[in-house]
Amino acid sequence: MNRKGFTLVEIMIVVAIIALLAAIAIPNLLRARLAANESAAIAALKTVASSAHTYRAANPGILRSWILCTIT
Repeated sequence: MNRKGFTLVEIMIVVAIIALLAAIAIPNLLRARLAANESAAIAALKTVASSAHTYRAANPGILRSWILCTIT
């Protein structure tokens, strides 16, 4: 007997295995993406803080008066 193709049970088993792997992998990928976004935000905040510090060192008093004007 020549078999040319897969049975329905074989295809269902393959689909179940793929679904199981996806159920395991997707939460891990989402967690990794969230961690990457948090790291990028922290890096951006550090860059802004460093730039503000550098600007304040080069221009004493200017940034402080600007911050006070924008807060009040």
